[in-house]
Amino acid sequence: MKIKSQKDFFSGLMFMGVGLAFAWGASTYNVGEGSRMGPGYFPLVLGILLAAIGAFTIFESMVVETEDGEPIGRISWKPLAFVIGANVVFGVLMGGVPRLGIPSFGMIVGIYALVFVASLAGEEFNWKEVIVLATILAVGSYLAFVLLLKLQFPVWPAFITG
Repeated sequence: MKIKSQKDFFSGLMFMGVGLAFAWGASTYNVGEGSRMGPGYFPLVLGILLAAIGAFTIFESMVVETEDGEPIGRISWKPLAFVIGANVVFGVLMGGVPRLGIPSFGMIVGIYALVFVASLAGEEFNWKEVIVLATILAVGSYLAFVLLLKLQFPVWPAFITG
C-alpha cells in the first residue's frame, strides 16, 4: 500500500507509539476490573484507545486520497523548544531542585512562569493577554486542585510560607 497522506501516517504512528507506551507502563500496576478499578485501569484503557485511534489514522492515511500527499513540512524548533522548556520550568519551580539549591516556588509562580515561557513560542507576544491568561489559569488551578480536590502540594514559594 502507498501512503497517501504523510501527515496522517506519521501522526498515527505517534498516537500508536504513545498509546502503546501508556498501556505497557500501566501493565506494571494493578489493573483491577470495571467495578473495582485499580491504579493501572485508566492509563491502560487510555493507552489502548490512543493506539486504536493511531491505527485508524494510519489506515485512513493509506486509503483516503489527498490532493498533494500532504507532505510533512519543516520541524518548528522554536515553538517545540519553548513549549517543552515551559513544562520543565514549571516542574522545577513547582517542586524545586534541592540538589542544586533551588527551592520550591509553588504552583502559582510555576503557572505564571509556564504561561510566560510558553507564550514566547508564538509569533506575537502581548503582555496583557499573557498576564490575563496566567491569572485565569492560576486561579482556576487553585480552585480545582487545592480547594475542590484538596490536593496537598506547595501553592506559594517555600521562603514565604516557611
